[in-house]
Formats: sequence, C-alpha cells, structure tokens
Amino acid sequence: MKIYNGEGIIMGRLASQAAKDALIGEEVHIINCEKILISGQRKNTIHHQQDKRERNGYPLKSQHHSSMPERVVRRAIRGMLPWKINRGQIAFKRVMCHRGAPAELSSEKPIVIESAKATKLPNLKYITIGDLCRAIGGKQ
Repeated sequence: MKIYNGEGIIMGRLASQAAKDALIGEEVHIINCEKILISGQRKNTIHHQQDKRERNGYPLKSQHHSSMPERVVRRAIRGMLPWKINRGQIAFKRVMCHRGAPAELSSEKPIVIESAKATKLPNLKYITIGDLCRAIGGKQ
C-alpha cells in the first residue's frame, strides 16, 4: 500500500504516478487532497471549471462535475487510466483519495514526490484544489 501526501504537489504529476502504481497492482491512498495544486493563473482555472460545469445537454445524461476536492483528484487519476477496459476499472478501485489525513493512515509515513513539487514550476502561478472547489460552489 502506498500513501501519497498531496500537500504542495502538482495534480497531474501526482495523478500519473498514482495511476501507474494502481495499474501494477498497488493500493494507493492520497491524503490532503484539498492542498494539491493546479498550475496556471487562478482566474483562468476558475473560469475553465465554471465553463465546464455550465456546458450541459440533456440533464439526465450529461456529465456531473463534482465540487469535492477528493473526487476532483480521483477523477483526474481516472483520466490517466485505461478506463474503458477491465484492467483500468480494477485499477481505479484501488485508488482512494482523502480530505485531510484519516486516523487509520496516520501510523504510516506518507510518500512525498519531490519531482512534482510546486517549486519545479517556471512561475509560481497556481491554485489549490480546495480553493478551486470553494470558488465553484463547493461546501467545505
């Protein structure tokens, strides 16, 4: 079982690493999902998410976009998996995301991916997923 700490980590890099681990059979837990970062200007990122939520067709069949940080991260990981085949669906069931750090996972030391830290960005423009979810109407 691998436990990743998402504090100060870029979401895409963390999602790709978690997807690779899930595909090889590891159980993956990600803690502190509300502190994971999305790179880019704050205003543009919020506008993109709001625009994505407002695009809808027939309401019973249109896509639902969650405003909970742990589900946003889990959805990003699903995008890195071969979801439409059985192997990808089984791997996705091995991925769990948590807001904060649950008590049952506090005994083990979480992994911090040094190559995915925000200091690797060329500019320091980013928004946390917690702030993004709050801006699009999430309750925290």
